[in-house]
Amino acid sequence: MNHHITIEYCTRCNWMHRATWMTQELFTTFQEELDSITLKQGTGGIYDIYLNQELLFSRKKEERFPEITEIKRLIRDHIAPDRSLGHTEKKA
Repeated sequence: MNHHITIEYCTRCNWMHRATWMTQELFTTFQEELDSITLKQGTGGIYDIYLNQELLFSRKKEERFPEITEIKRLIRDHIAPDRSLGHTEKKA
């Protein structure tokens, strides 16, 4: 089964570059598993990441931006739990 990511970002905060960079990183890592990544414009300081319409990360809720390794782990845990993330995997 392939999956879909949505990144909703605040246009007034100029977070499009962050969202497009994250899109590139996620497509590179999950090229076999992801069908698409949608960038959705928003306002009000939003930076939310959804996997198959399920909220994975909210900047407002967490009061910070996500690290790319954190998002990759969250996605991997949902769609390919046995998969190694290689050098981005943090040692316990």
